[in-house]
Amino acid sequence: MDLLNPVDIVKLLIALGVLLAGARLLGEIALFFRLPSIFGEILAGILLGPTVLGAVAPDISMALFPKSGIGAQLLDGITTLSIVMFLLVAGLEADISTMWRQGKAVVAIGFSGILFPSLIGFLMAWYFPGLLGRHPGADPLIFSLFIATALSISALPVIARTLMDLDLYHTDLGMMVVASAIFNDLAGWITFAVILGLMGTGGHGFPLGWTIGLTFGFTLVMLTVFRRLFDKILPWVQAHTSWPGGQLGLVLSLTLFGAAFTEWIGVHAIFGSFMVGIAVGDTPHFRERLRVTIDQFVSFFFAPIFFASIGLKLNFAASFDFLLVLLVLIIACFGKVLGCSLGARIGGMSKRESWAIGFGMNARGAMEIILGLLALRYALISEELFVALVIMAVVTSLISAPLMQNVLRLKKSRRFIDFLSTKGFVKLAAGDRKSAIVEMVDAIGDINGLRTEKIIAAVMKRERLMPTGMGHEVALPHARLEGLSTPVVVLGIAPGGIDFKGPDSFPARLIFLILTPTDDNGAQVEILADIARTFRDRDFRKAALSTHGMTEFLALVRSKEEQ
Repeated sequence: MDLLNPVDIVKLLIALGVLLAGARLLGEIALFFRLPSIFGEILAGILLGPTVLGAVAPDISMALFPKSGIGAQLLDGITTLSIVMFLLVAGLEADISTMWRQGKAVVAIGFSGILFPSLIGFLMAWYFPGLLGRHPGADPLIFSLFIATALSISALPVIARTLMDLDLYHTDLGMMVVASAIFNDLAGWITFAVILGLMGTGGHGFPLGWTIGLTFGFTLVMLTVFRRLFDKILPWVQAHTSWPGGQLGLVLSLTLFGAAFTEWIGVHAIFGSFMVGIAVGDTPHFRERLRVTIDQFVSFFFAPIFFASIGLKLNFAASFDFLLVLLVLIIACFGKVLGCSLGARIGGMSKRESWAIGFGMNARGAMEIILGLLALRYALISEELFVALVIMAVVTSLISAPLMQNVLRLKKSRRFIDFLSTKGFVKLAAGDRKSAIVEMVDAIGDINGLRTEKIIAAVMKRERLMPTGMGHEVALPHARLEGLSTPVVVLGIAPGGIDFKGPDSFPARLIFLILTPTDDNGAQVEILADIARTFRDRDFRKAALSTHGMTEFLALVRSKEEQ
């Protein structure tokens, strides 16, 4: 039996240490400059790989990261495990319950956001394969389907982070973008799983029909039977095992089993881990603390190693083709932004919000890189196209936030204090969400002929779609009302706290009820974003909770503006 000798172990540990340290260091530097951490992690791999270190000190590069032998196999195995873990986190982000609740608009945005870039990508790849860098031995149909899929998938983790940075995550617009991205990811990964089956990339020699059938069967079981089963099992595990070992062990074991199954049937392991993530993350028993624990476990170890390893695969400088990069970037942005924007208009969104949704959905990030890496491994695309896909993914992630900010005109946002009702300061006696909303609506009475019962019904309908707890003891229940002339904001202070199902599980003590006209032209988004910015600081929230009236509260907010 072949065993690792001490020299192999030392080399592997040093290689992993260098890769992880470089990725984390440059990832933190990227975050400091408000860039996605993935940008720094990939850059670390480029510096350590054949592009830079391989050119300056090839012997050191080969000693650390050999191209063949047991060391290369071990590193490849660890990066495979890393990508499996990363797709688990991506699946956990995909709350399909949120997607189902959005209905028509999400279907319109998701469908058109897939159709347009897929159609453009497929036609370009079919008629101009040489221009897009098809590998000489690749099947034309599979290559065209790959390009169509690679240009249509959005990056849910990047989109979620962009919305959080812009304080848009819990707005109607943010919820629509997230739900559409979930739809997009789910459809895109199922499609890519089928493409991998067509390629015959692995498995145990199943016929193509069996592979595709098993893929759809696995997807159906995970989204129905397994979701319900896990929902029953998790409370028992939480009650009878230690925190977080019991739950963490269960989720990670299921992830590995799901990944092994999809690899066995001829589809890559990442599809299995992604589907397990969707299934286990959709139960109400899956606590936010567990989600955060898994996210941190993956994001600070596995993800940096995987993204840094991308730079080890090839020489980015030698494989850089400016015209190909430009072409891929133009095709990707044109198809995605146009498709999602049209879908949003069909779904009833305003023109400005439709363009914002298009720019938000245009962020690709890690998903395209993962797809490209698999296609490169299976000799489907050229190294030049892979580099173009990596650059496209990074660029679209970087431009998403500023383009959304510009089209929504968030720099000139309206302040929430400009719309505080004169009766809009309420010390709440309520102990639950509905009672709190009723108490705040009753405080201001009928508005513009809108009776309080209708206002309460509209707010609760929105609350049932997705809870409005922002975390940090702040909740933002809101609704758009037909017949309302200007926005209205009411502040409710709940000293004992009310559960608005915030992401950090803390009860809300500062509750802002926000009512905006149906054609509010972005007012709701701006007001919610302003509140989120204003109450980020813990000490300021504590000071706001101690105020005793509207005058004192306004004086506190104004004093902060002057600082």
